[in-house]
Amino acid sequence: MAESPRLKRLMKEKVFIKFLIVLVVVVLLVPLSHSWAAPEVSYAIKGAKVYTLAGSPIDNATVVIKNGKIEAVGNSVSVPTGAKVIDARGLEVYPGLFDSATQLGLIEIESISATVDTADIATYNPQLVAATAINPNSEHIPVARANGITHALSAPGLPAVASGTGPTIGGQASAINLSGWVIDEMLIDRSAAMVINWPTFATGSFDFTTFQFRQRPFNEVKQEYEKRVAELANLLNQARHYSQAVEKGSLQKFERDLKLEALIPVIRGEKPVMVFANDDRLIKSAVEFCEKQKLKMILTGGAEAWKVKDLLKEKNIPVILRPTQSMPTDEDEAYDKPYSTAGELSAAGVKIAIATFNSADSRTLAQEAGHAVPYGLPREEALKAITIYPAEIFGLSDKLGTIEKGKIANIIVTTGDPLEIRNEVKYLFINGKLTSLDNKHFQLYEKYRQRN
Repeated sequence: MAESPRLKRLMKEKVFIKFLIVLVVVVLLVPLSHSWAAPEVSYAIKGAKVYTLAGSPIDNATVVIKNGKIEAVGNSVSVPTGAKVIDARGLEVYPGLFDSATQLGLIEIESISATVDTADIATYNPQLVAATAINPNSEHIPVARANGITHALSAPGLPAVASGTGPTIGGQASAINLSGWVIDEMLIDRSAAMVINWPTFATGSFDFTTFQFRQRPFNEVKQEYEKRVAELANLLNQARHYSQAVEKGSLQKFERDLKLEALIPVIRGEKPVMVFANDDRLIKSAVEFCEKQKLKMILTGGAEAWKVKDLLKEKNIPVILRPTQSMPTDEDEAYDKPYSTAGELSAAGVKIAIATFNSADSRTLAQEAGHAVPYGLPREEALKAITIYPAEIFGLSDKLGTIEKGKIANIIVTTGDPLEIRNEVKYLFINGKLTSLDNKHFQLYEKYRQRN
């Protein structure tokens, strides 16, 4: 049945009215959305002792924060008009702490697999990026913040510190600020480093079919080790050929390989590799391998790095050390070796950072560094090991690590030395924003404190 002219006219008018309504809404909401955006707040922290870590501490200083950056720091700095002033007399100001090897946002409850997103089942996962799996709502993040940690490197595929087991290539570690609704608001560097777990000579293994430990023959373990090292070298060589094909434009769209593509910055030396190794023999092998493959190596873990400190110094390889509050890796090792390793490496001229390798324990970062001080690591070096040195190791020192003009305003205001467990963080800034120190630990404390 044909439509009448009147019906056609009504339908056209209806469509036109809908179009006008949409147009009016857009015109009205666009300027309103701009007016709703919260204006950038400036801050002035006045009267504190400021440890810039770029020079000597400054007494009775002022730190000005504007547009997310440090605008000025010093004794004669004037407070900008409209800035929110924080009276910090009697307090101390430090750069925010940097946990440079952690699993924040990747692990919530370690014993519940549904909350663990640290690794894929494959042995080689260079295409995986930590940022895609980080949970900004993790309860561990506010707890870490309350203890002075403003930014961290969240790394996929990190092995258990003691065992050293994990995928050979765990994926790409992401540097993040510990504040933000979504991961894009948190990102500092989406792909700061590639995680490589150096193969080990593990002769002991657990047989899940019999639920018993069994000792494997050394020859079998050695062959497996050599096979994994050869596979890693072969994968890097494939990435080089792939890179050449990309440069020449001979790569077809259907031939794209995400794993090889992710390794291109690594083989070009543009992206460092965090090589996890503890045993001194394995460290030597890893150094030799990385030198041959022309990889930019960061030794991670490094339980026995003190045994090869001269080699590390010679090759200019920095070390991200495991937690000081851990057991010696060898039964014949001195009980205090985890505490003294940082001091020994520092004295030898090796650049070090100290990290927690965990999510729940990230809050203890300052104490991990503090425990190395009585065993030979100078206090300022301990502070730098959790601030400026990790920033330098990952090429982020132009943004983070010290209190200097132009750097991201990741700052903590404390009652005293951050390395002391009695210290309390009073104010914390991330990306120039005053950030809440509330967290689940404090909430539970208050809850049970009020119990009758």
